[in-house]
Amino acid sequence: MNNILSLKRRQLVQAIPALALGGLAPMAGAQAWPSRPLRVIVPQPPGGGFDFVARALGDRLSKQIGQSVVVENKPGSGTLVGTDAAAKADPDGYTLLMGSVSNIALNMGLYDKLSYDSLRDFEPVGLAVSYSYTLMARKDLPFNSLQEVVAHAKANPGKLNYASAGNGSGQHVLAAALWHLAGVDITHIPYKGAQAAYQDMLGGRVDLFFDLSSTARPQVDGGKVKALALSGAERNPMHPDVPTILESGVAQLDLESWFGYFVPAKTPAAVQERLRSELAKVIAQPELQENFRSRGGKPLNLNAAQTKALVKRDVERWTKLVRDIGIKAD
Repeated sequence: MNNILSLKRRQLVQAIPALALGGLAPMAGAQAWPSRPLRVIVPQPPGGGFDFVARALGDRLSKQIGQSVVVENKPGSGTLVGTDAAAKADPDGYTLLMGSVSNIALNMGLYDKLSYDSLRDFEPVGLAVSYSYTLMARKDLPFNSLQEVVAHAKANPGKLNYASAGNGSGQHVLAAALWHLAGVDITHIPYKGAQAAYQDMLGGRVDLFFDLSSTARPQVDGGKVKALALSGAERNPMHPDVPTILESGVAQLDLESWFGYFVPAKTPAAVQERLRSELAKVIAQPELQENFRSRGGKPLNLNAAQTKALVKRDVERWTKLVRDIGIKAD
């Protein structure tokens, strides 16, 4: 009996170091992160809002953590190809996604069989900036307010038209939601990208077009188009005289397109916390915030709980609205 007890004691003593090391392994892994370069998947081509914010954050995060942060553009099927690739990436903290309202929130309602679930498959690391949209009219359209456009559209169903950067784009969904809530019929003309839409608007072949306020500004300031309304909950300093949709009273609708980093949901909690801490330092840099403001953005200053709440709110709100309206990406 004594021999058996002695054997069990020896086995227990031998097991303790292994148990201790096993318990420390995840912590040691988190402390070692990052030991190699990170990549940020951008689900759109270079040059757009996704790409600009991803690189602005990546350059500064690289200096913060002492490792390269490589931006990898993976466009295709709107934003599906890149977002799906990020969802399926190893959850080790070395692959991040550039997320926005379009691929995180709108896609959930636009596709019946989406390959990812935004709330289940991703965790937000941090949101850096948001941009409102500006509703523009061709300069010779005989209306100077959203109220006048809606009144004319009610009296003349289907006579006005609006452009978008494509079916399922932010420009399409926002406009379709506005016309639906306002109870008017305005014809949708989808283009392959915003530049093609601008060409026809400036040529007087398109009546209306929503675009991010930052890219709309040169056209508005140059007198090439008229700004009728803003999509944000508050007025934009770039267009201080342009009222919001809410102010117009034609619909209870607001949308700001936020941008930030996300990681696969199964990324170790300790690595997520380290990422959040380092990215928060980047987002708080005054020089970066001024860079965003100069381009029409509103820098965000949210903690982890506020970030998750905002993402969850927009995913749930826009998924329901898009499905109620019946908007499809194709």
